[in-house]
Amino acid sequence: MQDIVDIELVVEDVMQGKYLTFLVGDVGYGIEISYVVEIISVQEITLVPHTHAYVKGIINLRGTVVPVIDMGMRFGQGDIEYTDKTCIIVLSMDEMSVGILVDGVQDVSDIGDENIQDPPTTTGSSIKSNFIKAVGVSQGEVKQLIDVYTVFEVGHEVMSA
Repeated sequence: MQDIVDIELVVEDVMQGKYLTFLVGDVGYGIEISYVVEIISVQEITLVPHTHAYVKGIINLRGTVVPVIDMGMRFGQGDIEYTDKTCIIVLSMDEMSVGILVDGVQDVSDIGDENIQDPPTTTGSSIKSNFIKAVGVSQGEVKQLIDVYTVFEVGHEVMSA
């Protein structure tokens, strides 16, 4: 049994400090790679009535129903406009799958703790968004690192389909 624990620790260690970076509009964001299951092209999204405007609907991903969030709408930037780079990043959080619709994926970036800091403050108040937990710098570019649990919260409950 000890070997299994060691393997899990190695996998966890390999993923630490790695972020999938993506664009919403012209702004770069990052999400911990440990949440990412896969990246898929946009497919038919079934609308769900009486949901928040940022919930695009649901998709059938190999027999699993996955809610899809339009990150442009969630961040207050308006609907994502579909291009050939638009995609859905499928995430897994606490055994729940969620898809996020983004303008495009950039890459997997190594952002070590030394390159991550709290969002800056101005005139005594933080400019930290509820969705942004930190700011990271990778290859000279600033990436806003999102807090996945806050993005998918509705009130005090985590969003579900």
